[in-house]
Amino acid sequence: MMKNLFFLTAVVALTALFAGCNRMDAPEVGITINGVTWATRNVDAPGQFAAKPQDAGMFYQWNRSKAWPVSGSVTDWPVTPASGTTWEAANDPCPDGWRVPTKTEIESLLAVSVPQKLGKIAGVAGFYLGSAPNRIFLPAVGFRFSNGNLNSAGWSGFWSSTSASSNEAWIFSISIDFQSIDTLFIEKDRGMSVRCVKN
Repeated sequence: MMKNLFFLTAVVALTALFAGCNRMDAPEVGITINGVTWATRNVDAPGQFAAKPQDAGMFYQWNRSKAWPVSGSVTDWPVTPASGTTWEAANDPCPDGWRVPTKTEIESLLAVSVPQKLGKIAGVAGFYLGSAPNRIFLPAVGFRFSNGNLNSAGWSGFWSSTSASSNEAWIFSISIDFQSIDTLFIEKDRGMSVRCVKN
């Protein structure tokens, strides 16, 4: 009886241990920086994170949930920006429990004591934000212009949920050429990456 109880306890403990490891390896794990928990991956298909921190995921227009590929040409690209003054929950491509960040949350990420560091993961250039071990990697994987055409990797934009005007919204942009990262507003009908924050 005691031997069976010991065996059962060991199985339960090992199961919990491996389950914890799986959770830590999962893309959904977030990193908290300045009180905001950021996803460690871009959004891929709606409701899914990309597999690795350096993966591009997919591109999205502001306040729209349709995902667009990060390579090749596209058809039926909407050239009229979505309406609204904020990214609506019904159109949010982030997985459950996550959402598109606000401009204020992006600014809190840029306000960390070591705000940016150029780096590479598996040959993909980008920026580290935050201080190790609490930092995230933003890959510079390009974007799509308002006509759907691709801009090559080296410059990327990540949407905020905050509208700047009827045609523009705030993003945080990264540039490998200028080794810079900042907030600016661009046309809502461009295709950009999405990096989520925890609800």
